[in-house]
Amino acid sequence: MSDTLVPVTVLTGYLGAGKTTLLNRILSENHGRKYAVIINEFGELGVDNDLVVDADEEVFEMNNGCVCCTVRGDLIRIVGGLMKRKGGLDGIIIETTGLANPAPVAQTFFVDDNVRARTRLDAIITVVDAKHLLARLEDSHEAEEQVAFADVIVLNKTDLVTPEELDAVEACIRGINRFAQIHRTSRAAVPIDQVLDQGAFDLARVLEREPGFLDSDEHSHSDEVNSMSFEAKRPIDPEKFNAWIGTLLAEKGQDLLRTKGILAYAGDDRRFAFQAVHMIADGGFIGPWAPGAERTSKIVFIGRNLNRPQLRRGFEACQAGVPQAMASHVGAATA
Repeated sequence: MSDTLVPVTVLTGYLGAGKTTLLNRILSENHGRKYAVIINEFGELGVDNDLVVDADEEVFEMNNGCVCCTVRGDLIRIVGGLMKRKGGLDGIIIETTGLANPAPVAQTFFVDDNVRARTRLDAIITVVDAKHLLARLEDSHEAEEQVAFADVIVLNKTDLVTPEELDAVEACIRGINRFAQIHRTSRAAVPIDQVLDQGAFDLARVLEREPGFLDSDEHSHSDEVNSMSFEAKRPIDPEKFNAWIGTLLAEKGQDLLRTKGILAYAGDDRRFAFQAVHMIADGGFIGPWAPGAERTSKIVFIGRNLNRPQLRRGFEACQAGVPQAMASHVGAATA
């Protein structure tokens, strides 16, 4: 029976751990399989869908809610619709928001009869940031749950820590979850056959940890963490943006858990993807804008003590032709 069910992989991990990087590696591989990808974001504007590489796979995006909370109905609807299509799928990959507790996501595939009859939960894959995990475990219940429920853990960004620090992080993971396979990686470079088709999800083990797994719907997020998103219609001046975001991350990086954006630079036909975790930033061009597409720049901040007016003014001042003086007082802390 299990051979006829479509395997579902839940890809989770805290903000900025490298989930989308791993997803892109999966979609870029020449594996000859057909996957449906469901992406959930925490915020008002969708950016992650733009960060996923162009591929034959169909990508479904669920915004402004956590897949383990308000949009579970959307998840059930999307999966149900996929199961009715002709041609079949080799698998479904669900990338959760970085603030998701994976338990209610996994629960979906047992509590809904239609979904349970057509799919099987193959594995929960958790990507963790070797540099920031220990800090996140101290201030985020979700980070701990993501580790605890993992069947496979991708211990990512190992190049940012010393061997001694890496051993300490892995020991901490083992203290929370002694069963999961652990793969040490940089830039999520893990072989696909070590994350997909694992047949690793063990309901009995989960019930031992959480006896109410199949009948509990309780879940909440810390009110301290919130998301703010902004758009700019005019092209972005790269020099202004680099100066502003560099100052912002240097001054308020501890409060900024995750920053990500798709930018339309003045004089360039390519989309620029910007990403940052605390004060560590990265970016690069990810291909041209689609013909006829509106070249609107979007940026998302997820963190604590965010000041919406200051962030909005700072980002809007990065537009070409806008006086740089508008970007004064760009901090994220509440005034």
